[in-house]
Amino acid sequence: MRWTRAAVTAATLSIMLAGCGAGPSDRPAVAVERPGAGGGQTEAPTTPEPATADVPQTELAWADCTATTLESLELGPGPAGLVLECADFATPIDTAGTVLGTFRAGALRARLPQTPPDAAPLVLTSGADRSSASTLAGLAVGPDSALLAAQPVVAVDRRGIGASQPIDCIPAQLRSVLHDLGQTGVGGDDQVEAVAGYSQDATIACRDFLQPYEGTFDAPHAADDIEQLRKQWQVDKINLIGTGNGAKVALSYARRYGDHLARLVLDSPEPVGADATTMAEAAVTGAEAALTAFAQRCRAAGCALGDDPRAAVTALMGEAAAGELGTITAADLSTALIGFLSSPRGDQASRVNTLADILAAAERGDRGPLAALVTRETAAIDSDGEFVNRCTDSRLPPTQDKARELAETWAGKYPVFGRVAALELMVCSAWPVSTAPPLPTDLDLPVLVFAGVADPVVGGAGGSVTGALGTAGARHATMTWQGWGHPVVAHSGCAQQAVTDYLADAELPADGGACPA
Repeated sequence: MRWTRAAVTAATLSIMLAGCGAGPSDRPAVAVERPGAGGGQTEAPTTPEPATADVPQTELAWADCTATTLESLELGPGPAGLVLECADFATPIDTAGTVLGTFRAGALRARLPQTPPDAAPLVLTSGADRSSASTLAGLAVGPDSALLAAQPVVAVDRRGIGASQPIDCIPAQLRSVLHDLGQTGVGGDDQVEAVAGYSQDATIACRDFLQPYEGTFDAPHAADDIEQLRKQWQVDKINLIGTGNGAKVALSYARRYGDHLARLVLDSPEPVGADATTMAEAAVTGAEAALTAFAQRCRAAGCALGDDPRAAVTALMGEAAAGELGTITAADLSTALIGFLSSPRGDQASRVNTLADILAAAERGDRGPLAALVTRETAAIDSDGEFVNRCTDSRLPPTQDKARELAETWAGKYPVFGRVAALELMVCSAWPVSTAPPLPTDLDLPVLVFAGVADPVVGGAGGSVTGALGTAGARHATMTWQGWGHPVVAHSGCAQQAVTDYLADAELPADGGACPA
């Protein structure tokens, strides 16, 4: 069955006509002493102090949502005294004025009892990888607290994701077969063609539903939403961290509003300017490396997957691909595994046995725990808003013939995640081709970059970002984390301390430093 138009009503996504927030405060420029006139002795110009982020002058209407957030994300209890607060704010659909009205953006603020009340917040965006709020909540319940102890962190969800105004444009049955990559809904055996067809149906449905503002879900518009938050706070400078896909949003903010940045952190940034195939292979390489790290720890702990946990997982993926795990497809198993391996909750190591027990139970025929894990991880990354944002960001997907070739090649090269990753390249294949958002060209700001050696979301992509930063004239330093997971700051106390120090004095660590696993 094909869907050619979205069976939805315009009431689902209302256009609000609320006005914009107040503008930023004006701050004087830093004075530089000039040499005196005449032939007398002169003094060297003073070096201006690095700019600092400001404490909000006008706050959002925050409401405590600690319990509901942790419960909905199934994160378990947080550290003593953790406070999570939710709010939203109106942001123009298009700052250029081509589309009138506003969109509701969701935000989450996290702080601890020791967080200074007068500290400027760090703004976080994880883009379309998962909601920024869930990334922040995962970081907040982790074992490391240096970042939150030094300042509050405020996550801004991208349009249609998380707590932001939702998008409901894909019919439920289409959403299901698109997620399963056609494994449960194909009459023949050509999954590539099937997924490409479902992509066309979903694309038509969503673009019909969103018009006339279907083109406002890219990284520059997400940067505009962060700028609107700055205006609502009535501050001149903010600190910003972009993780994964959110680094693209952060770089767009740096290009459009660089004068309002005090500090910029790029954590596990996705490749800059890369096509869909390059990005997918980087991610699948990272996922396989993360699985290897998991398997090593699993074996060392004497986990339920036996002497060769990686072989056990590979065999389980083969069963899922062959339809031998009941309703659990290969795409489902991939989602569950990557969801665990990339969880922003920073205690994966202590939960290795939990995942091993779930997978071992599925091997024995008890698939209930695995099905529950699939449901949870799918909900975290599979909303209609994420489809729209990811496809808007996607560039140059391969042809169907190339995807078929990759499915065969990657199945051998990346035995657990390769075939699914190749099929996923077709999910956005019908979305109109987009151009990469322009990068900063003149960035007078030190930038801190983190890269993980086993990142299941972006792989090792820091190099392309640092090249772009160098072109823009920005000083930068990269630190590599030796562990597995995404993003780095959620898992590494060393990285959190590096960010805290950098936010305090704008001094970068030595380039090429490393944080232990």
